[in-house]
Amino acid sequence: MSELTLTQRIQLSVPVVAAGALLLGALAVGAVFGARLGALMVVGGLLGMVLYHAAFGFTAAWRVFITERRGRGLRAQMVMLAIAVLLFFPALGAGSLFGSPVYGYVAPVGVSVVVGAFLFGIGMQLGGGCASGTLFTAGGGNARMLITLLFFIVGSVIGTAHFAWWQSLPAFQPVSLVNEFGAGGGIVVSLLLFTAIAAFTVMMEKRRHGQLEQAPRIDVGNRRWLTGPWPLLFGAVALALLNYATLALAGRPWGITGAFALWGAKGFEALGGDVSQWGYWQSSWNAAALEASIWRDITSVMNIGILIGALLAASLAGKFAPSFRIPAKSVLAAVIGGLMLGYGARLAFGCNIGAYFSGIASGSLHGWVWLVAAFAGNMLGVKLRPVFFAGEAGRLPTTKGG
Repeated sequence: MSELTLTQRIQLSVPVVAAGALLLGALAVGAVFGARLGALMVVGGLLGMVLYHAAFGFTAAWRVFITERRGRGLRAQMVMLAIAVLLFFPALGAGSLFGSPVYGYVAPVGVSVVVGAFLFGIGMQLGGGCASGTLFTAGGGNARMLITLLFFIVGSVIGTAHFAWWQSLPAFQPVSLVNEFGAGGGIVVSLLLFTAIAAFTVMMEKRRHGQLEQAPRIDVGNRRWLTGPWPLLFGAVALALLNYATLALAGRPWGITGAFALWGAKGFEALGGDVSQWGYWQSSWNAAALEASIWRDITSVMNIGILIGALLAASLAGKFAPSFRIPAKSVLAAVIGGLMLGYGARLAFGCNIGAYFSGIASGSLHGWVWLVAAFAGNMLGVKLRPVFFAGEAGRLPTTKGG
């Protein structure tokens, strides 16, 4: 047997290092800050693996439907949401899960949500990913997405600086389907909406192509569970179940972008700035997070878990190979897209996870408004893509489903 090359040794060592980092990190966090927080880091790691191996992206799925009228990705999102609603609504209606109190992400509906979600939608297409997509593609070795992530964080901090002004604009009080219709009634209303959206994608796809796109055949063998790829619907089910696990452990659903604002604020203060007087940081919850270690912050710990989990998945698949040869226009798109993603998420009370996935799973009307406004932003973002990715028919090669 020939001796392994240095490159092969590195490729073999990455999954070992990633798995060790996730396990040791979870144990350390659990020992210092509590077992639940340690368990949530593991949940984050599993989310990263599912997102990567199932190529479960929101940005690509929306772009493909807008440009090609292929709706398989959107229908998978409806399956994910349907399972989440079936799991979440009874617990939210009761106010507790497994004996512990729980609450959902229910936010006001106003100008800031509409504008923020619209900006976020444009940023998805220019940045090359959403919140979850940015994390798992960056963790999976996409160097360009590290630029998007950096400016996602910068945009989040800017959004907190302007947050109070945006919240002074007209808005309706938060509306919860669980409170309005009860858990059972809210489930029925939600399932009808999911069915209507799925049926619309079927109609549009058949009108354009005559038949539905067939999902690629994936033989899920013994090693496939480690190396991927996984079926898209498996990803939809797994994400819903892991969000439910987050609800049980954290007492609230999965979120991502709140941590980006926190990381950026701490970085800004480390450089001599002061964000403590900004309106966003006046709430007791945000002020406490700003004063504490990021390792006490649930969202931060889960985000770190997602990055490590995606790194583990990419290395097991033999696809962890970062390339830093990025065209200048692509870098510019990542900067602009990242800023819009971060700024939009703060205005809209969340991203494709906190506002769309977890918002709708919480029964919040603002989650549905976010969906409509963000989709409109994606439509504009798709039209802007050729400016930055000329010669690629408006397509940006992204890692997996980004």
